[in-house]
Amino acid sequence: MAEKRHIEEDLKASNGDAHPEEPNSAKTNGLSKPKTSDPETIAKKIKRIAMANLLVILTVAGVIIGVFIGLGVRNASLNKAQIIYFGFPGELLIRLLKMIIIPLVVCSLVSGAASIDPKALGKLGGWAMLFFLVTTLIASSIGVIMAFIIQPGVLSTSKPLISGDSDGVPQAKEVVDSFLDLIRNVFPSNLVSSAFQSYSTSYKLVKVEKNMTDGMGNETIFSVEKVPFGNDVDGMNILGLVVFAIVFGVALRKLGEEGEILIKFFNSFNEATMVLVSWIMWYAPLGIMFLVAAKIVEMENVATLFASLGKYIACCVIGHAVHGLLVLPFIYFIITRKNPYTFLMGLVTALATAFGTSSSSATLPLMMKCVEENNGVSKHISRFILPIGATVNMDGAALFQCVAAVFIAQLNDHSLNFIQVITILVTATASSVGAAGIPAGGVLTLAIILEAVGLPTNDISLILAVDWLVDRTCTIINVEGDAFGAGLLQFFVDRTAKKEEGTELSEVKTGDTPPAEEGSPLMPKTRKELEDGDALAKPRRSDEESIM
Repeated sequence: MAEKRHIEEDLKASNGDAHPEEPNSAKTNGLSKPKTSDPETIAKKIKRIAMANLLVILTVAGVIIGVFIGLGVRNASLNKAQIIYFGFPGELLIRLLKMIIIPLVVCSLVSGAASIDPKALGKLGGWAMLFFLVTTLIASSIGVIMAFIIQPGVLSTSKPLISGDSDGVPQAKEVVDSFLDLIRNVFPSNLVSSAFQSYSTSYKLVKVEKNMTDGMGNETIFSVEKVPFGNDVDGMNILGLVVFAIVFGVALRKLGEEGEILIKFFNSFNEATMVLVSWIMWYAPLGIMFLVAAKIVEMENVATLFASLGKYIACCVIGHAVHGLLVLPFIYFIITRKNPYTFLMGLVTALATAFGTSSSSATLPLMMKCVEENNGVSKHISRFILPIGATVNMDGAALFQCVAAVFIAQLNDHSLNFIQVITILVTATASSVGAAGIPAGGVLTLAIILEAVGLPTNDISLILAVDWLVDRTCTIINVEGDAFGAGLLQFFVDRTAKKEEGTELSEVKTGDTPPAEEGSPLMPKTRKELEDGDALAKPRRSDEESIM
């Protein structure tokens, strides 16, 4: 063995390849044999793959086991108090995720905005908003097309009478007031209250007295006028926090050295929050299992529900499947020329969490982890774009709202003309920006669409009856769109960086430049040239070097 080793070393030395740090080098006259290793057994390979994807496997298993547990416990006929106790582990997961939403969103956006150049920040934000707008419009169009093809509201029987949650039907609100509320929430009057309250317009009836003068004399006429007034309602104003965090991060960057201490603080706070997220991720499979099981136990009259609203459910689910499995991957593939389904497989844990929690805001921490660790998105991009996407990008909600609007119109035999269809598309796209990233958040903005086209809002109770299922597929599409947006922005950033590197390599790089007076004696030296000798000498020297 020793002689063989010496012979191999002599062969390597004869070829100039004797590098002790490269023992496995194969450049030895073709005589060296590759290092053999014991073949990996099937059991070891399976174990290695399972350990690498343990969290994904546990999360998917939690969803599947939760379905079976829920179906089994349904037969026990639990009362409402027992169902609440049964779903307690799932409630803990929701509370843990909501607990870190505010520090995660604020710190990630502040640190992200402060670490990116303002010009690049504007370009990134512009590309992100364009992607979100286009995909939301496409999702809305798919929803309308699917609703006209399947026609979920055209029933052979009478209008379904299902006892939905009438308390959850939002108050009818004027379209103008809805959009004014959106703008008001962008600029919160109190940052602390924005963490748990948002602005909403309500109405009160005011008796107005008018004096009318006619030929017979003065006459007093009383009329009732609906006057809007603002009040704070429960619910996080995430839009206001996002806007403030971005502007605050840009302001810190403008401070220069004075703002570095605070930027480091937010960076450290953000990293600590992500450590908490990594701990919560290991509790997620158990929490999701009980969330799904408790929701299945809680369902009432499932057969009647699917018989009456089965076509509506199928329309929403098929529309979400088309958008999530075909449209978004196709857009990603066309732009990046990469396999979108490989990217999608890296998001399984976050998508399963989205299914279990029905909240895009609660899924945000896990989505950041997935895109950074599995799909190679940099922290600067993911922690800047994903919080914005969780606030303004609601593809799934826009699709479901369009299907629901057409469904309610068909239920009431109200034919929609072209202008009303366009109104539904535009209103669904615009109102999804202000939709809360919470369970049933899309239903709250559905009333805006119905008001815009003159449809009754009391039928929203039917939508609420099956929202527990449709909202889960909505949330999956919402967070998937955010992740693909982050992946596309990473591609744009990488491509821009490669172009800049290519430009730098194409330029001639000079080493230590000699003083200007040591240049060619043939150079004309005017007074201006002598003053700016370096500036003129450098190009002349580069020409000489390029000739060499």
